[in-house]
Amino acid sequence: MNSSRPYLVRALYEWIVDNDCTPHLLVNAEFPGVRVPPGFASDGQIVLNVSPSAVRNMHMDNEAVSFEGRFGGVAHSLFVPAGAMLAIYARENGQGMVFELEPPVDEDEAGEGPDDDGPSGDEPPRPSGRPSLKVVK
Repeated sequence: MNSSRPYLVRALYEWIVDNDCTPHLLVNAEFPGVRVPPGFASDGQIVLNVSPSAVRNMHMDNEAVSFEGRFGGVAHSLFVPAGAMLAIYARENGQGMVFELEPPVDEDEAGEGPDDDGPSGDEPPRPSGRPSLKVVK
């Protein structure tokens, strides 16, 4: 199953902008594939203002968010893989969502393993206990 993270980021981004707030992304700057301006991260993280007025050519898909932004008056091209996004929130009130750390996917190991061989003919194990949903406000 695909990660829900990029879908949630896109939905929350739209919700924040629709409510006239400023969307910010908290990014793991040390995640493989992240491209942010050097020297602007602190403790391996960087907060990015991704409001429509602050960025150009923004593209959000299931793999990453990319856009052009200015840092210290200098234009930079940024690339943030979905797994590097730690949170999206509105600057004005802090409303948004924090995500769990996601381990980087090793491309050599991707698609390998016993669970990726397709159906084995056996029925999958039935979940035990009661199903539960998390309420997101």
